Amino acid sequence: MSGSILYIHGFNSAPASKKATQLSEVMDRLGLSNQLRVPALHHHPREAIGQLEQAIAELGRPLLVGSSLGGYYATHLAERHGLKALLINPAVSPHRMFDGFLGTQKNLYTDEAWELTQDHVTALAELEVPAPQDPQRFQVWLQTGDETLDYRLAQQYYRACALRIQAGGDHSFQGFAAQLPAMLSFAGIGADLYQAIDFNAL
Repeated sequence: MSGSILYIHGFNSAPASKKATQLSEVMDRLGLSNQLRVPALHHHPREAIGQLEQAIAELGRPLLVGSSLGGYYATHLAERHGLKALLINPAVSPHRMFDGFLGTQKNLYTDEAWELTQDHVTALAELEVPAPQDPQRFQVWLQTGDETLDYRLAQQYYRACALRIQAGGDHSFQGFAAQLPAMLSFAGIGADLYQAIDFNAL
């Protein structure tokens, strides 16, 4: 389905996150809610990938929009299916970062408590792909003020892709709403549909 978007949230996040909510509001105002999926992902990578494969099957050939850990998932799925992906402060090799995080976790939005185990880490490692080489299919949006992930890791890994690096900001990606026209365009949604929307007011 041309113009469809699959939004993939990050670690311990949810569809209630600010970016997901802003994107959902815009798609709703455009009358395109049926072309957007924002699944509430299971904390286990294998379960989450299964959910995302289901959403891809429903949407056809969506633009994958992945934030943080969702960017890692999006990269894997884009390479598996030849899809376009827009990555926002994406995690690179997240399995290498979880050494000190094993044990009880809490979802920031749902308050669900769960155990991060070595099996989660192993499952993440299984999703790693070689660095993408296609600037036509990949856009990577980074902010240098990201306090959670070092943006330079993504800058290096995705160096063959279309990079957009903004000074400052943070891990949640400040000013996301103002960038939504670029995302909609990349998804194949015509500018005539959304030029009347004031994105800064979202």
